[in-house]
Amino acid sequence: MTDDTQAGTESALSDEERLAQLGYTQVLARRMSAFSNYAVSFTIISVLSGCLTLYLFGMVTGGPAVITWGWVVVGLMTLLVGLSMAEICSAYPTSAGLYFWAHRLAPPRSAAAWAWFTGWFNVLGQVAVTAGIDFGAASFLGAWLNLQFGFGVTRGRTVLLFAAILLLHGLLNTFGVRIVALLNSVSVWWHVVGVAVIVGALTFLPDHHQPASFVFTKFVNQTGWGSGFYVVLLGLLMAQYTFTGYDASAHMTEETHDASTAGPKGIVRSIWTSWIAGFVLLLGFTFAIQSYDGALRSPTGAPPAQILLDALGATTGKLLLLVVIGAQLFCGMASVTANSRMIYAFSRDGALPFSRVWHTVSPRTRTPVAAVWLAALGALALGLPYLINSTAYAAVTSIAVIGLYIAYVIPTLLRVRKGAAFERGPWHLGRWSVPVGVVSVCWVVLITVLFMLPQVSPVTWETFNYAPVAVLVVLGSAATWWLASARHWFLAD
Repeated sequence: MTDDTQAGTESALSDEERLAQLGYTQVLARRMSAFSNYAVSFTIISVLSGCLTLYLFGMVTGGPAVITWGWVVVGLMTLLVGLSMAEICSAYPTSAGLYFWAHRLAPPRSAAAWAWFTGWFNVLGQVAVTAGIDFGAASFLGAWLNLQFGFGVTRGRTVLLFAAILLLHGLLNTFGVRIVALLNSVSVWWHVVGVAVIVGALTFLPDHHQPASFVFTKFVNQTGWGSGFYVVLLGLLMAQYTFTGYDASAHMTEETHDASTAGPKGIVRSIWTSWIAGFVLLLGFTFAIQSYDGALRSPTGAPPAQILLDALGATTGKLLLLVVIGAQLFCGMASVTANSRMIYAFSRDGALPFSRVWHTVSPRTRTPVAAVWLAALGALALGLPYLINSTAYAAVTSIAVIGLYIAYVIPTLLRVRKGAAFERGPWHLGRWSVPVGVVSVCWVVLITVLFMLPQVSPVTWETFNYAPVAVLVVLGSAATWWLASARHWFLAD
């Protein structure tokens, strides 16, 4: 059977028939359109969340030049990674996603091991992304409360807001399933219109703007490290963290119509539309900076909030800050949704402790309620070190990038090794598949090493990047369980 014939046969199958071919029975309700599938990934990428919650990190780790050009470079490389993933998603449209892809693409004797470790990195990354998004939302909500009501922003209060937001998102995903689907669609337009309104206001209302030389060439290093090149590389985290979570389109395929084409299109569209929107947003904020030092020392703790206030005045600035917070809340809600589907699928194959609990599905809503709350509690646990570590947020975002991108690239590496033996789905890259895959693998190796390195000098308990610790704990636990037990039963044929 040729690739084209194979693709044609698969596209002729119903979604349920293709899922059955892959070894699973349709359980989740298939309610999502192609747009809804795209909306989940676009919402989780959320330029109004990732770009702005790590804007402070960007201001001290490279400054405007790295914020601007880092976004361009990282966006391009992420698009290549996404294209590689989308092709595999088309061939295997299941909510199991990355670890299932690894199992199907790896050599038979080691397939279960590849799948096991891919799944564990995916879980780690998904939980860290949820933590990063909702912690960022808590920081910005604290900034708004400070401006509006004089709310003192402390570490403890920020963590309390973080817990409250996770609780809200857990409840919405438990009881408001139809509301969540509606809000995901609304979220796309909220982001598009929100970016347009904020950038329009920052373009036309301020009396003063920074020159282009400032936006495109100004380099700032307040990390304590002497190497400018090292700081530039560290500064890529802001953009790379924003470009996470688009595997959600794959995890939602069992709930999407025409999954073998809607899933891959959702991945790719969410990346390139976010790339454009994020670039416009970052230019708008950076051109509108009135006082660089003033924004860094803002009593709100959120430089983008101070930039809005300085450029637009208190009333307009606080209103647009609410637009940002709304986008971040949409983003966190969608992240909990996608995270819970990954947990559901992984526990369906017995890979998590107490798997029987986590893959239960509510008979009323046909959603994995227990997995929703595991996602929320796991995110809360990752955010708690902020109480004692001032750089904990950057570490959480590093964990998200490392965990997710390792999981993203393992199936791509296996697909490249498989070569012409790979059976394509109806959406594929043709002759560009292998070159794009090779570049994607190289990029992920670079950023995986990079974001485990110290971000601030001198390195102390207060500034220690605990991302390598979290990764090693998960890797060590998964390896121990694999050697002791799981290798005998996980995805065993």
